[in-house]
Amino acid sequence: MKSLLGFAVFTIAAGLLCLVRPAIAAPADATIPFVGCKSDGQTGPRDAPTGASKTFPIDGRVAQQLAFYKAETGQGVLGPRDWHCFGLYGSNGSILIIAPEPLDGAELLARPSAIAGPAIQATESYGDTSGRFAVARIAARVFPAQKDFVQRIIDEGIEPAKDFPAGPYPGDRLNYRSSQVVEYLTPSNTEGLGTTSRLQQSGDPISGVAILLDSTPNLLHVAVRLPSSMSALAPAIVRQAEQDASSRQP
Repeated sequence: MKSLLGFAVFTIAAGLLCLVRPAIAAPADATIPFVGCKSDGQTGPRDAPTGASKTFPIDGRVAQQLAFYKAETGQGVLGPRDWHCFGLYGSNGSILIIAPEPLDGAELLARPSAIAGPAIQATESYGDTSGRFAVARIAARVFPAQKDFVQRIIDEGIEPAKDFPAGPYPGDRLNYRSSQVVEYLTPSNTEGLGTTSRLQQSGDPISGVAILLDSTPNLLHVAVRLPSSMSALAPAIVRQAEQDASSRQP
């Protein structure tokens, strides 16, 4: 019974993920402001898009602390209100980074700077371009049904097989919502899905979700590390990423 409850729910308490989602009534829709994010990439800088406020089924108290961030390319994601954002894009996919401090777009574009503090990263990798290596690395870890896709990438001989280890990271806690969606918690000071991003290991855990998109497959990977005072926002951020991606799942 305990394991069934653990599989059913995914919340964060005291900065740690607890796999318990009680059966409660769905919250009423709440209006959340849209924040456009500047971006830069393969064809040059792009202005922040404009957009209307979004409506999501989120508890009102949580919604008051959130905004919906989106660059011109890639999927938008929820994040704490009044944070900063910047997007990167290329033929391999797109990255949206949200952080409490201003982000230096030129630095982010020039090098994959490691982020030690609170941040959110939403990465969409394309499985039919050079992004296929990123898709295959995560698929090898948590999507065993994609083993043929992973093997095709290995057989290309461009990257060694050792770069695509099979099976979950030892420290990660996984919660499969379906065969295409897996939520995770990477504990503090531990390598895992959470650090398969620009978020480096630190004293705080990283929660998030990996979602297979389309039949290519493409991949959406969201990594969330928030201050402990904001930990209650993480489940809403992850859940909304899943809902937004649901129409694109194979």
